[in-house]
Order: sequence, then structure tokens, then C-alpha cells
Amino acid sequence: MKTSDFYYELPQELIAQDPLEDRSASRLLVLDKETGKMEHHTFKEIVNYLNPGDCLVINDTKVIPARLFGEKADTKAKAEVLLLKRKENDVWETLVKPGRKIRPGTRLGFGNGILTADVLDVLDEGNRLVQFHYEGIFEEILDQLGQMPLPPYITHQLKERERYNTVYAKYEGSAAAPTAGLHFTPELLEAIEKKGVDIARVTLHVGLGTFRPVKVEEVTEHHMHSEFYQISGEAAEKINRAKERGGRIICVGTTSCRTLESALGEQGKLKACSGWTEIFIYPGYRFKVLDGLITNFHLPESTLIMLVSALAGREHVLAAYEEAVKEKYRFFSFGDAMLVV
Repeated sequence: MKTSDFYYELPQELIAQDPLEDRSASRLLVLDKETGKMEHHTFKEIVNYLNPGDCLVINDTKVIPARLFGEKADTKAKAEVLLLKRKENDVWETLVKPGRKIRPGTRLGFGNGILTADVLDVLDEGNRLVQFHYEGIFEEILDQLGQMPLPPYITHQLKERERYNTVYAKYEGSAAAPTAGLHFTPELLEAIEKKGVDIARVTLHVGLGTFRPVKVEEVTEHHMHSEFYQISGEAAEKINRAKERGGRIICVGTTSCRTLESALGEQGKLKACSGWTEIFIYPGYRFKVLDGLITNFHLPESTLIMLVSALAGREHVLAAYEEAVKEKYRFFSFGDAMLVV
């Protein structure tokens, strides 16, 4: 299976640069995973495709303002740090720019010295282990100095930071948003629950590994970076109950899907748990929990389009993407959505 098997042509002007004012006003392409049949709707109509007894699984991670702009303490040369993963206390795994010039032993400063950082080590693929120094509360300093880590295809900062978080975001720790969830409003979630659909909250802190380009020709040679997930007893119970009663498990986003597929025990039931996952889902994978998926439109040749193809078939997915391009859907993080059932 080649990475190029998941390529499609996308006009630049279809990459959404800003979120819609009304989150639920996005368009929704509904794809039948068995037949490939497609329908066009608005996102708020998704309630019509959810049945009493189904369980909707959402990822309640929260994106932190993880991008810091500062300078090298000795030369005053500009430096950028992106927080990826907290290792312990004030030690983080980070992505730094310019990478070649920021070596172990380098000290960085941010906000006129409010925050400083020492580079401790170079990790695999060039990531840096960095220790921060400050007075006060790190999260408050980060809120003051940091910017939201928007993907590189979005060319400007957001006016309102919270638009890069879901309305149900709770636990801080992500370097990128679980973007399928950006379409939900409190009113839409309430309407879904009123219909008799259970909503289960899980947490997966999204790292950049999910979005890293696949640089190998053979799909199976790509390595996913690990991400931390957590499932509460309450969420596990809701999902197990839906399965037992014949309801469907509909995951909001690839992150919710990867969480469930990583956590299922040998007995076929979920239980409260936490851990790190490197699961890479591509065609040929047999889903253990998931029945349907709400997702955005993803980059060509990405691990995300491979996951969707594992559920609905590569040909059906690429045909749906071709249809979305033809109908001028908005793509990527702030774009429109697809429901695969």
C-alpha cells in the first residue's frame, strides 16, 4: 500500500482560513460506508442521523497556547518553541525553530525574561527536551505569552482563541484541536441528548504526530508518535451499554476513534483506563468499537485520510473527496465535515 494511493487534488482556495460564526452551520457530507452513496446537508442536521440508543463519543481535550516566540539569551537571535508533551514538572518535549542553531545548553528567553528555558537534549526526529524557569503559575504565564498553535496552512492568528477549542474542551494538554468537534454547539449537543443519544467524554491529548506528513513510500513503514489518552468509568459504561443494546458507537473525530480502538480489552469491553497510544489505523484494520465517524476533510496522503479509508474504503473516500472539491466544500481544520455511517 503506497502513500500516493491517498493523494487527491485540492485547490488552495478551498482551505478554510477562518471558522464560521455559527459552528453548526458548516456543511455536512454524509457517506454510506457500504455503498458509497453520498448526501449533502448542514452540520446541525446531523441529529437526524443519530438514533436513540446510539452513543456519541467526544474528545474533551483542550488546546493550550503552546506556541512561544522568544530569543536566544546570548545572541538575541529570534527563536520559536512549540510545546508538544509535558514530560515531568517543567520539562517539556518541544519543537524549536531554527532547529539547527538551538543545541543543548542554549538558554532561551520569552516576554522580557518572564519565562526562560534551557535546552537539555535532542530527541528523535530533532525534537528538543526543554526545562522552563519562571515565578508564579506556568499556565498563567503561557496564557499571557503563548499563541494558539494553528496549522501552517492557516495564514493568520485567530481573533478569538476559543474558536480553536470545542465548546466542551476541559482538560488542557493538546498541541492541536480535535477539529471534528469544532462544529458542535451547546444547543446541538442538547438536541442530540434529547433524542436519546448518550454522549461519552474521553480524553486524548493531540500531539503533532497525528498531523505529521507521511514521508515513507510504504504506508506500513510510517511510525506514529505516542499520545496520552484517558477513559473514565462513566464513559466506558455508556459505550459498553450502547453496544450491548444494539446501539452504534459514533466517534467525533479520529482522536476519539483512536482512543477507543487503543483501549478495548481482550474481553471486548471497555473499562476505566489511561495510557499512551501509537495506534496507526489504515485500510485492512478491523474496527473493534467504532461503527461511525464524524470527521473533517483531511490533507492528502495523511494518516487521517488513511484512517477514514480504513472505515469506508479508499475508493469511497476518494470519491467523496472529489465530490467535496466539486461542490466547493471548505477543507481542513476550520472546514466542513463528513459523517461516515
